[in-house]
Amino acid sequence: MNIPEPSKTTINAIVQHYENNQDDGFRAHLGGSLIGRPCDRALWYTFHWCTMIRHKGQLLRLFQTGHLAEERFVADLRNIGIKVFETDPATGEQFRVSACDGHFGGSFDGVGQGFIEAPRTWHLIEMKTHNEKSFKALIKKGVQEAKPDHYAQMQTYMYLAHPQLTRAFYMAVNKNTDELYGERVRLDPAIGKACLNRASAIIASDLPLNKISDDPSWYQCKFCEHHAICHGQEAPAVNCRTCLHSTRIEDGEWHCARHNMDIPLCVQKNGCESHLYNPYLLEQFAEPVDSGEYWIRYRLKADGKEFITGDKPGQLSSREIKTINDKGLLTDEKLAQLKDVFDGTIEDYHG
Repeated sequence: MNIPEPSKTTINAIVQHYENNQDDGFRAHLGGSLIGRPCDRALWYTFHWCTMIRHKGQLLRLFQTGHLAEERFVADLRNIGIKVFETDPATGEQFRVSACDGHFGGSFDGVGQGFIEAPRTWHLIEMKTHNEKSFKALIKKGVQEAKPDHYAQMQTYMYLAHPQLTRAFYMAVNKNTDELYGERVRLDPAIGKACLNRASAIIASDLPLNKISDDPSWYQCKFCEHHAICHGQEAPAVNCRTCLHSTRIEDGEWHCARHNMDIPLCVQKNGCESHLYNPYLLEQFAEPVDSGEYWIRYRLKADGKEFITGDKPGQLSSREIKTINDKGLLTDEKLAQLKDVFDGTIEDYHG
């Protein structure tokens, strides 16, 4: 018979290290690498930090493999005489583009000159790794059809960098066989502008935009990181981006109306005890029926019972709403009495 592998092994420790040291996935801006994704609602959720993403260690190592491949890509290009810049000589940092008052943008892998197909033309360089199935589709269809998000990413970066860059070189590798693929991409200003307009609309909206589907079993929804809040009854993460009091301002910054202050990035990620959900973020399980200064009354869609959220006694905090998985407990009288008697709060328990 096979002896079960013990849980404490060297390999498990390595995988666990990746999981223990991952960040929260919250980016200060809406990334140009995402703007080609199909769902406006998902992109709005991402910009507003609605879901804290936690990945398995194996997947985190896979992400790192993609980053490690970039060094080899650059070496391959330089080995055949192509001039490659991975950083902007003017800043010493990655090449970056920005728009929408600093709330949209991204960085690209590099720029290069000397490609055999067009030796004198400077190209934006985008480097990607693919599995076998994805790579075969790329060869058959080309990047625009096989990887529309990658294509939109390059169009966005070229459009924002124009007129310096009007061509891109897309370089990809099959992780199974090490086969390489290269494709030159021409700037299409209409597509670049459409991507920028889409980003602007997402950033400017104070309420979630349309879903790609109302069917939770739709294939693009099933694997979405926001599925639990978009189609289920999970409340979003508690931070300044999901709070009714916060507003985006210029230079990529955010402002809090409750405390009348600009909010540093490190503060945005944790929020404060005065956090009050943007009511649209709870629409899957509750609807607002009344409000006052720093409180909102909601009615549960399941049974019509009501609860109040705020930071005063007798009101539920956003963190408590997030913690309670069974939303029927939001209106449970016995739970409210326990809170009142012990002057307590409802907290997550991992014991």
